[in-house]
Amino acid sequence: MQSRMSLPRAAPDAQQAVLALHAYVEGCGLEHSLLELVKIRASQINGCAFCLHMHVRDARKAGVSEDKLAVLPAWRESPLFSERERAALEWTEALTLIANNHVPDAVYEAARAQFSEAELGKLTVAIGLINTWNRIAIAFRYVHPA
Repeated sequence: MQSRMSLPRAAPDAQQAVLALHAYVEGCGLEHSLLELVKIRASQINGCAFCLHMHVRDARKAGVSEDKLAVLPAWRESPLFSERERAALEWTEALTLIANNHVPDAVYEAARAQFSEAELGKLTVAIGLINTWNRIAIAFRYVHPA
């Protein structure tokens, strides 16, 4: 597979805007391991190999276990995830697949039970950002390193 184009070369100002949001999310105060789980789950749903390659490695560095990474696509059936992680993953799926059901009240209530308003706002921006990165990487066929 060969990349179609490079956003940093084609539109460096757009790349810088996305990187600025990335810097905000990385420093927003949410647990790094939680953010990596969210990034991986959205990337699994979207089928973004480039982002999966990157964020699985980052999750390992953040202390996410191999067992948890292995069962992430089936997180609902696994006892390995905390209630906070479950709420974040359900919120991630609802936002990533927003055209299917928008965001049901029950999903919002579950997220609000685990996250403050500020945290949920930050988590929502993080989910929006990984979906943006997925769309950039998929549209331009970014190829992950071997």
